[in-house]
Amino acid sequence: MTPPLSNAGGELLRRRLVGRVLAERADALVITGLGAPTYDVAAAGETARNFHFWGAMGLAAVTGLGLALARPGERVLVITGDGEMMMGAGSLATIANAGAPNLAILVLDNRSFGETGEQPSLTAGPADIAAMARGAGISTVRDCRTEADLADTIGALYTAPGPVLCVAQVARGEDQKVLPSWDGPHQVSVFQTAIGTRSFPYKPITL
Repeated sequence: MTPPLSNAGGELLRRRLVGRVLAERADALVITGLGAPTYDVAAAGETARNFHFWGAMGLAAVTGLGLALARPGERVLVITGDGEMMMGAGSLATIANAGAPNLAILVLDNRSFGETGEQPSLTAGPADIAAMARGAGISTVRDCRTEADLADTIGALYTAPGPVLCVAQVARGEDQKVLPSWDGPHQVSVFQTAIGTRSFPYKPITL
């Protein structure tokens, strides 16, 4: 039996949601925001076509934009959290203006800063990332609040003309951390090799 995607209160469970989204990824390139989105994507299964942020908070979406513009023939999916997206909120207008048709962003909104103790984030108040994306001019925006919304959300992420932004309202709480490599140059090398932009392997420097 497939485990439910929501808890007893009807709130979507973040890690199961991410696993369900990635089950449909085909060969999409995936960029993850720091913290829980990285752990969730790693838990779904590591591939060389994942690129993870360990820092640089606020830059996941614009990194995805750069990749989408450089690789127009490939779908690029950014999976990030509400805190990270709000730090880079100004990028929404840049993304809308660039108009990359192959870019999709999934924001996992648990209304808290999970990495630092579950303090309420800005979206616990009046801030609304979906409304901000619409105001910025993002062409396709979806709100995902229940399992019934998921099919439309996944369809938008992978097939709707971009830029696409979907906000999934998910339950608070932590899952076990699944950590991909912390070696930044190694990550870059693996990812570049996977997309065909690097012809030689990364060799760690030894002192």
